[in-house]
Formats: sequence, structure tokens, C-alpha cells
Amino acid sequence: MTEIVDLLLVNAAQVVTCAGPGPKRGAALADAGVIERGAVAVDDGRIAAVGPTAELQSRFRSRVHMDVAGKIICPGFVDCHTHLVFAGDRVDEFERKLAGASYQELLAAGGGILSTMRATRAASLDELVALGRRRLYAMARLGTTTVEIKSGYGLDTAGELKILAAIEQLAVAAPQDIVPTFLGAHALPPEFIGDPDGYIALVCEEMLPAVAAWRNASLFNALGVPVFNDVFCEQGVFDLAQSRRVLEAGLKIGLRPKIHADEFVSLGGARLAAELDAISADHLDATPPEEMAALAASQTIAVLLPGVNFHLGSHHFAQARRWVEAGAAVALATDFNPGSAPILSLPLVMAIACRYQRLTPAEALNAVTLNAAHALGLGDRLGSLEVGKQADLLVVDAPDYRHLAYWLGDNLVAAVIKAGKPLEM
Repeated sequence: MTEIVDLLLVNAAQVVTCAGPGPKRGAALADAGVIERGAVAVDDGRIAAVGPTAELQSRFRSRVHMDVAGKIICPGFVDCHTHLVFAGDRVDEFERKLAGASYQELLAAGGGILSTMRATRAASLDELVALGRRRLYAMARLGTTTVEIKSGYGLDTAGELKILAAIEQLAVAAPQDIVPTFLGAHALPPEFIGDPDGYIALVCEEMLPAVAAWRNASLFNALGVPVFNDVFCEQGVFDLAQSRRVLEAGLKIGLRPKIHADEFVSLGGARLAAELDAISADHLDATPPEEMAALAASQTIAVLLPGVNFHLGSHHFAQARRWVEAGAAVALATDFNPGSAPILSLPLVMAIACRYQRLTPAEALNAVTLNAAHALGLGDRLGSLEVGKQADLLVVDAPDYRHLAYWLGDNLVAAVIKAGKPLEM
């Protein structure tokens, strides 16, 4: 007796499942879980079955039938590190960087994050939502079905809450699942120049309690979506003790840590992430071997952001192969932001990671699907094509999943299905 399902996709050249258990490490990261001439059955927004086309056609009839005719099917991409809500741009700084100015020099001169802070503070909530919605739809067309969004361009209580309110509105208005992260400790605002400890006190004693109250009343709390707490642990920004204070204050009110660590120099952020059971440590370009081993032995996901290095014209990338060999669970993300990573495309990030960090296409795909979902605490819900998981999947116009990392500057995504429904884009 055949079973009726909502959607049946058949005749894929490959169904690339990225199936767990996850997060994937070591040799498992190189296994994309390919089913040749595969099919996927979807019912009530979830994956009902995955297997060879002949088998699923014999088991199921469907209300909607989709013959993908030699294309591939893979999980929707998960972008686990973005700064998507902001106003303005940093095109002038881009030109200055081309002339040799460093990231730290621009920040010290009142540019960088502080430039975006001024534009974002001046923007209305409606303007921030409109800008964010446009960016999220562009990401959806490129195959991204889940997006983490950080605050961090307000740098005062009212500004940070405005960004979080925009993120909450985007969770309703955009096609993706959205995961919020509070990043009040993103940079030192002009009101606290010369007094970083004073600003950290504001983050811990005023901002974080306000964020907890917002979270408790938010859509995210009602949906069981986690809210995270992040800090930029870096030379010239916040030191290790200040970073620890922020993350421990967040833990006391139920916000699990994330951390920007070791982007330019190592201050011990990777070890702190492992100690505090952070959900992820991100950047990790300058992590020394002993801290790499500590993080790899923990449950913390190592999120690498090669688009930043590419955009900044750097030849120094995080040592992805060493991270994999150390046994870390590696994820990739865009770090989309106006200063160091104006990148919306996870396939472009995969392509950079393969070329400059020597990941294989399978490793890169697992890193933007299942492992990235685990970097948001959602690995049990999405990130792979497994029975019972949310049916977030892509139809890709290529005969082999490796084309996703092979092609540069093209969008191979032919269709995006979110929670079992094709997106109109």
C-alpha cells in the first residue's frame, strides 16, 4: 500500500544528505552522504524518506510531484555567523584598505564598526527591517535557508534593543529561520573611549538584563529558538578578562556563549570558548596549536570565515586542514557585514575554503549544512536530509555536488524548498 505525502522529488542525479550523526569531525566530515539517482519525500514540512528514486516511487504517491531531471538535491545552507542588520556602507574604507590601511587603523580612527554604529543608530527600525529583508531574500536565492544575525552596531542599550527588534521582525518577514545573537561587546563606543571596563560593566549590568527580558517576551522564546551572547575578543577591542566577564554574565541569565576569537592575534579566546562550553568559536585564524587541541577536544564548533581574509586581501587564512586533523567540528559562514565581509553567498565561501584552506567539496558542504546547524544549536532539527528533520532543501542545477564549490560567480540554485514549501523568489 502506497503512502500519500505532500511532495515527492525524484530522478536526482544525486541526493546529497550530509547525514549525521553530527556534528561531523575527521573522516566523517569528508562524507557527504551521496545517493545516486535519488529521491526525497516530504510531508507536513518534514522529510518523510530519502533513498533511490525507484524505491520511493514504489512507496509514495504525492500531492505535488517534482521531477528534478538530473539535478542534485542537498540540504539548505545554514549561515551561522552574520552581522546582517546595519545601515550605511563602508565603500570609502574599502578603497582605503586597498591603499594599505589596516582594520585596526580604521577602527582606531573612528571608522570601521564605529562608522556603521553611527549609521545604524541614525536609522529607524523600519529602515533596518527593510534593508535586512532585502539581504535575506538575496541570501535565499543563493540557497541559504537558516541565518544567524548578530546585534552589535548599536553599542548602547537602546541601539542594541532596536537591532534585536529588527531581527525579530525579520524572523516573521523573511523566508529563512532566523537565530539571534546579542553582540553588545562588539567594539568600544565613543562614549566610553579610555574606559573599556566601564563599557563592559554597562554590557553586563544593563544591556544583558534588558536582552534577557526581550528574549523572554520574544517570538524566539515562544518557538524554542536559542538566543546567544557573543564578544569580540581581540587586541585593541576586548581582552580575555573582559570577554570572560561578558560571557559569564550571559551564562547567568541563560545565554550560551559564542566568541569572536583569534582573528588577528590570540588572546586565549579559543581556550575560553572550550572552558565555557561555547556553542561556537569563530574566526580562529591565529589559534596556537595547544589551544586548537583544547577546542577540538570540546563540543564547541570551530567556525571559519574565509570570506573575511579574501575580502581583506590577506594571504593568512585559518588552518582548516589542521583543524580537521585535530578533530574539530568545523563549520563555515559568510560573516556578512559591511566592513570585512560584504558576502551573501555561502557557495562563494565554500569555493574560497576549498582553494585557500584545502577543504574538499564534501567537507565544505558539510561545514555549511549540518555542522553550521550545530553551531546554532539546531543540528537536531535541520542541516541534513534525514527522516524527521525539517524539509529545507535545494535543487541545484548541476550533475554533481562538487560543482557548488567548483564554479565561481554563478548561482546554481534552481529551487529552494523551505519547511516543505517551494519559495517564490
